[in-house]
Amino acid sequence: MAELLATSADGVPIAALDDGQGPPLLLVHWGGGSARSWDGVAQALIGGFRVVRVARRIYTPGAVVPPSYSMALEAADVLAIAGLIGRPVLLVGHSSGAVAALEAAVQAPQLLAGLVLYDPPVPTRSLVGAQAARRARAALAAGRPREAMRLYLRDIAQEPAELVEALIADPRARAAFTAKAVAGFADIDAIDALGTGVDRFGELDVPTTLVTGDQSPAHLRARLADLAEILPNTQMATLAGQGHAAHLTAPEALAAVIRKAAGWVFG
Repeated sequence: MAELLATSADGVPIAALDDGQGPPLLLVHWGGGSARSWDGVAQALIGGFRVVRVARRIYTPGAVVPPSYSMALEAADVLAIAGLIGRPVLLVGHSSGAVAALEAAVQAPQLLAGLVLYDPPVPTRSLVGAQAARRARAALAAGRPREAMRLYLRDIAQEPAELVEALIADPRARAAFTAKAVAGFADIDAIDALGTGVDRFGELDVPTTLVTGDQSPAHLRARLADLAEILPNTQMATLAGQGHAAHLTAPEALAAVIRKAAGWVFG
C-alpha cells in the first residue's frame, strides 16, 4: 500500500491510500469514517483495479474544522487527489462523501470517467440537518453527548428506533460519535449550505450509478430518486437486505456494484 499526497486549493495537504493496478477507482468515505473504513470493499477490488481512498480532511486524527469549510472545499480535496492519478477515474462516494463526489463532478467532469453515489444526502427538496442539527449541536455543547447522538441518529440520519438505541447503548459507538461529532455537524452544515434543489445537476452528463440499500432510511432513498430524475445518464443499483452501511456489512456486494459500474464506464 502506498500513500498519495496532494495539495488542495487552499494549500492544505490531502492524503489518500493507493492500492492495486488497473483502471482507477477513487473512493470517498462517509462522515465520521476514514479511508480505512473502505478496507473490505477495497480488498474485493484490488485484484482488478487501482483503488485510491481519500482521507477526508475534517475526519483525520487531530483535525480542526476550518472556518472556510464547505462542500466546494471537500470537492477540491477530491479533485486534488484525482489530478495525481493521470487518467479519468471512477469516483465512488458514500453518504456525505457522495455529496462531495457529486460536487467534484460539477467542478471538473473532465477528470471523471463516471460516478458511483451511495445514499448521498443531497438536499433535493428539504435540508438534511436544519433545526435538528442545531438542537443536536446545542446538546453536545451543553455536555449531553448521549442526547446529541440520539438527535443525530433519530432526526438527521433517520435510522430505525431500535438501531438508534442500540448504538447509544454501545460505549464504542458513543466514543466514536463524540470524537467526530464537531466534524460531523460541520459536514451537515456544508451540505445544507448548498440549498435545496437539483436543477444544476441536469447537464452533468457523467455516467452515474446510484446505489441504495432496500433498508436504507426512506429519506435517503427519496433523495436518490430525485437525483435519478434529473441526472441524464444514470443506472440504479439496490443492495438487497442492506441499509446505509453496506461497506461494513456487505463489502463484497458493494464491490460487485462498483465493479459493474467500472465495466460500464471503462469498457
